[in-house]
Amino acid sequence: MKPKTLFAILTMVLAGAVSNASADSSRGTPSPQEKRNEQAVLDFYDAAINKKDFNAAASFLGERYIQHNPTAGDGHEGLKKFLEFLSAKLPNYKSRIVSVFVDGDFVILHVHNIREPNTRGFAIMDIFRLENGKIVEHWDVRQEVPDPTTAANPNGMF
Repeated sequence: MKPKTLFAILTMVLAGAVSNASADSSRGTPSPQEKRNEQAVLDFYDAAINKKDFNAAASFLGERYIQHNPTAGDGHEGLKKFLEFLSAKLPNYKSRIVSVFVDGDFVILHVHNIREPNTRGFAIMDIFRLENGKIVEHWDVRQEVPDPTTAANPNGMF
């Protein structure tokens, strides 16, 4: 997918998700499928990232899993190797989901990730696309959480 296309999709998804989250949204309550998609991603994320349990995480994946993170391999095998790497090299790697945005088959997580205890960590946006309730595609972007005394504003990342 081209970067401009991904940006356009992300913009549309975020706009829809934010309007969906507001009290006066024209869309109203998330659909039953959106609720199932959200729960599938939350369960997948906990199994994969926090528990590093490939077998549990794999149950939430579609037949094909397209990975856009350049540090992780594509497909089920790529995820398995990534989780093995985390277990071996970063056993304290944990993430706390701060916000969830859902629009149809897209689920976006705003995450605070900590690689090692007593560090500020990273702010991450994980984007998942689902088909028939299964995760089939993943993108993410991350940014180091800055020292609050050097930030240009007092708002924080979470």
